[in-house]
Amino acid sequence: INTIILKNYAYLRARTKRERMSIFTPTNQIRLTNVAIVRLKRGGKRFEIACYKNKVVSWRSGAEKDIDEVLQTHTVFVNVSKGQVAKRDDLVKSFGMDDQTEICKLILSKGELQVSEKERHQQLESTLRDIATIVADKCVNPETNRPYPVGVIEKGMRDIHYSVKPTRSAKQQALE
Repeated sequence: INTIILKNYAYLRARTKRERMSIFTPTNQIRLTNVAIVRLKRGGKRFEIACYKNKVVSWRSGAEKDIDEVLQTHTVFVNVSKGQVAKRDDLVKSFGMDDQTEICKLILSKGELQVSEKERHQQLESTLRDIATIVADKCVNPETNRPYPVGVIEKGMRDIHYSVKPTRSAKQQALE
């Protein structure tokens, strides 16, 4: 009986500790999900904003005009993943203003978009395929007078460890 009482006591004590821990939420932290981070370093400090993944590219190309569709929140962060909001003094010192929306627009246009490894890999694969397609359209097998299949060119590019440059277009790289 004593072991049962001790086990129940330990369970109740652990349960109340978990409940206390889940109730405590810091007031200066904001938790966000499905987030793309755009980061800009200015005045020796790093500032980040939380955006929707596909909307950043649309905003930069001019397709998206509504800033509310792009930003998850009109807040400038020091660290989005930890939910640490940037101090007003730091914003004024670095940007010369404290208007969060204007600073968000500036970070959105000049900042660096953080891309996950899977997305980066997918983009490189897509560019490699595009390069191989362009090369296949322009090359003909001299023995058969037929175009080379895209798969053959793609395999050849992989065999020679062709390095795709993500900053240049597929057409520029294919013409090299």
